[in-house]
Amino acid sequence: MTREDYERYAAAFNARDYDTVFDFYAEDPQMAFFGIEIRTREQLREFYGFLHGFVRETITVEKFAASDELVAVEGVIRIEAFKDLTREELDAHGMQQFFPIAAGDVQEMRQYIHYHLQDGKFASVGCAIVG
Repeated sequence: MTREDYERYAAAFNARDYDTVFDFYAEDPQMAFFGIEIRTREQLREFYGFLHGFVRETITVEKFAASDELVAVEGVIRIEAFKDLTREELDAHGMQQFFPIAAGDVQEMRQYIHYHLQDGKFASVGCAIVG
């Protein structure tokens, strides 16, 4: 996978084009981050459809490295709430580990993301927030 390929992935994510995002993943992917596990296109659409009903989330790639087996990205994730996301709503969707955010609030997080590749597609993904 090239940086240009990844930039297309990030652009699809930023545009909320979940089908195109999922097309970058191998059959039966293992996505696990912050206590959430996603293995199907429908789970991806359900998770992000809910979350993005409250916030605009964008990825800005700053550093990129790739081999035949791994893609490593360092970037900034920007979360901008356009609607209050309450503790009750998060809990009702099994997202107890996430924090509420009020409309108008903005959070920026440095994130490291590792993707293990299988036949040029993401087979698994893991993330860490720094600072």
